Amino acid sequence: MAVDHTMPVLIVDDYKTMIRIIRNLLKQLGFANVDEAGDGTAALDMMRHKQYGLIISDWNMEPMTGYELLREVRADDQLSRTPFIMVTAESKTENVIAAKKAGVNNYIVKPFNAATLKSKIDAIFGE
Repeated sequence: MAVDHTMPVLIVDDYKTMIRIIRNLLKQLGFANVDEAGDGTAALDMMRHKQYGLIISDWNMEPMTGYELLREVRADDQLSRTPFIMVTAESKTENVIAAKKAGVNNYIVKPFNAATLKSKIDAIFGE
């Protein structure tokens, strides 16, 4: 299954600069249909009104963390198959294991570049 560059992508991060960085990296990779949410609660609301082909979420956010968002998404029948990439500044093994158990598709440690993001996306979509 090839990566569909027209699919809607949702970036979830409470840090505007990080959203801008990820949006620019996605643009370099050919993705133009990109939405953003400032926290997990807003992201869930958006996901219930629009179908996204990929979620890229930060781990550390308030009031709902990226990990809690991932668990909510995986528990929702309508959303459970949505590909999900977790972004974090920490590469703690227990976090990676927890995210994997919760059903994350891939994991990126900051800082990262377009090539890293592309390889993580390609891995999900079997490129």
